[in-house]
Amino acid sequence: MPPEPPTAGGHGGHGDRARRGLLRGRLVLVTAVGAVAAVLGGVTGGVVAAQQNGPGTRTATIASPVSARSDGSADVAAIAAAVSPSVVQITVKNGSGTATGTGVVLNTSGQILTNYHVISGAMNGGRTTVTFKDGSTAQATVTGTDKSLDVAVITADGVKNLTPATLGDSSTVVVGEPVVAIGNPDGLTDTVTSGIISAENREVTVQVDEGATGGNGGFGFPNLPGMRGTLPQQNNGSTTTYKAFQTDAALNPGNSGGPLINANGQVIGINSAMYSPNGSSSTAGGGNSSAGSVGLGFAIPINDIKHVLPKLQAGQNA
Repeated sequence: MPPEPPTAGGHGGHGDRARRGLLRGRLVLVTAVGAVAAVLGGVTGGVVAAQQNGPGTRTATIASPVSARSDGSADVAAIAAAVSPSVVQITVKNGSGTATGTGVVLNTSGQILTNYHVISGAMNGGRTTVTFKDGSTAQATVTGTDKSLDVAVITADGVKNLTPATLGDSSTVVVGEPVVAIGNPDGLTDTVTSGIISAENREVTVQVDEGATGGNGGFGFPNLPGMRGTLPQQNNGSTTTYKAFQTDAALNPGNSGGPLINANGQVIGINSAMYSPNGSSSTAGGGNSSAGSVGLGFAIPINDIKHVLPKLQAGQNA
């Protein structure tokens, strides 16, 4: 029997072990949208290769403003053209494997906003690489983190002429308004999807640190058995809970840390989690296929991030 849709006014549950999840009557896990590849016991997980242009010459600019159409709908092509230069791919390699995610350029100094769970592997000696839209790369270091909100700022070394994104005002967001997501699902760079804000103030719980990735094999979502060969009860990574926008814009592993954008080309949220029906499974191992989007994605409101952003940019942890 397919899962029942969430009620219009309800909050999602805290998925962990046999805890009630987002959908009433089902046991599911709200999972972080980070793609992880690892080699373990002969099981090899890899990032889907995407064609990239060679490094080009960047010119410093700010993401161009975009006007919503007269009917209030989003001009997805215009939004993608304006904001995609401000979106980067983040790759973290450590002893457990390789994690890929997305980030948003904050300023010309190389500071980039992303999810904490994307770069958590760098906290224990991992190597972080940022790939820009023109195909050029730079090494990056973690500048500041807020684990409780699942956000972090990293700084790319030796870069210039970046295109910062424009941060919007998430307090003005209403249910039903159009949004666009840009990210790197499964390593496919510059992927653009669109949808609407389906709900506000959804309470979601995600796994945020390397406890979710240690000893895993293959692509997948934290806590999803069969995706990385890890049973929920075996997972000792810490979790965090926050209020999020719900969107039906397609989010998949690797979208974590990427922007959720309004019709004016402003970032109103950071994509961070999605619901997968496989979260109710209890069988570990036996496959490395990746569950796709079911139209239940979640993003951290940008105003919540703005409260801690100055501290993170100053090199402090919140």
